[in-house]
Amino acid sequence: MNPQALIIDDEPDILELLTMTLSAMSVDCVTAENIAQAEQALKQQHFDLCLTDMRLPDGNGLDFVAMLQQKFPELPVAVISAHGNMSLAVQALKLGAFDFVSKPLKLRVLRELVTSALKLSPRKVQKKERRSRNQLLGDTDVIKALRGKITKLARSQAPVYISGESGTGKELVARLIHELGSRSEQAFVPINCGAIPADLVESELFGHKKGAFTGAISDKEGLFQAASGGTLFLDEVADLPLMMQVKLLRAIQEKMIRPVGGHEEISVDVRVLSATHKDLSERVRNGDFREDLYYRLNVIELSVPPLRQRQNDIQLLAEHILKITALKNGMSIPSFTLAALDALNHYSFPGNVRELENILERALTWSEGDMIDVDDLMLPSTDLPRVAEPRESMGGIPSSSSQDLINPENDLGSQLEQQERELIKNALESTRWNKTAAAKKLGITFRALRYKLKKLNLE
Repeated sequence: MNPQALIIDDEPDILELLTMTLSAMSVDCVTAENIAQAEQALKQQHFDLCLTDMRLPDGNGLDFVAMLQQKFPELPVAVISAHGNMSLAVQALKLGAFDFVSKPLKLRVLRELVTSALKLSPRKVQKKERRSRNQLLGDTDVIKALRGKITKLARSQAPVYISGESGTGKELVARLIHELGSRSEQAFVPINCGAIPADLVESELFGHKKGAFTGAISDKEGLFQAASGGTLFLDEVADLPLMMQVKLLRAIQEKMIRPVGGHEEISVDVRVLSATHKDLSERVRNGDFREDLYYRLNVIELSVPPLRQRQNDIQLLAEHILKITALKNGMSIPSFTLAALDALNHYSFPGNVRELENILERALTWSEGDMIDVDDLMLPSTDLPRVAEPRESMGGIPSSSSQDLINPENDLGSQLEQQERELIKNALESTRWNKTAAAKKLGITFRALRYKLKKLNLE
């Protein structure tokens, strides 16, 4: 049986165009010229997709979207928006619309929308949801609520801005939104905007043509093209140069890009997710981030809670991370002493889950036997500085600001790693690279030394 679509528009030409386009995709169409006819059709049969105009003779398309979200939450609904009426389209996305298409209709965009929407069968989504629980671990209310929001956002094509402190797992959240959604069979492409030199950002995102600049020895595909059909995750989006923000805004709105040195635009079908641990609204107020791009990226904001707000998840996370780390390195899986668990439960984790991972990796290296005790954790005697709590909103620039994360964890980690490297090299050289003797000299087990050699690339 072909998929069934409900199409609502009071313009006969639009109804005919939509029906012809969907019929060519083997989608059966039922048409309605107003909300009353659409509601009657919904009572009579099941639909797999709904397309509705924003302005109808007997009501508002936004109200109709809200009604569908309440009564038929599994039905993907896309709105048809008049050209230039972006604010209403964004409102529709916030109300739960799957996506929108602008007039005059671009058939390529319409086909891509329909194809994506029809992939959202309830059975497929439920199977994916079960898998997601194994990735975003936790039984606390805040993490359960986060999983619920991720599931809901996965059913939409709306841009999502993921906020939260460094190390909370924002990329994992973005990846889950992708994997639970209709684009899961296509690429998930993450990019750290702060890690790319300013003069190379445009080339990385949009690609370039041979000879476009010194060093451009061949054509290069950009990340927008690499993610076409899938999801592009812009991590640390606050670090984008202002000039690049203008071009990114146009690429998102028009779904078209132009490679550096190119003369023709290329169409791309990409869902954009973004994140940063910085206060993006504060950067807007300071003039460091464009307000129009802020509102385009921040259609829906999703806040990832810090680890200290989900204290009861720490033991579950710690045991899972320890198991994965041990198995990855071919080591037996140790257990925690009660004292070690108590210490972890009372530590505030300013570096969040990433810091927990670092602590446990270090503990696994230096522990002896099959138990990890408090001393193996080497927790700081005093907690590192905390930051203001992240806020969640459904758009709009909050009035209060938060500090950027002060996280010396990375610097401390690199210093400790360098010290370990020097100590191990000295021990190996003094024992003529006899690993057993070197381990004894260092006061660690042979297993711990072997692990360290692998990690530090000293083998």
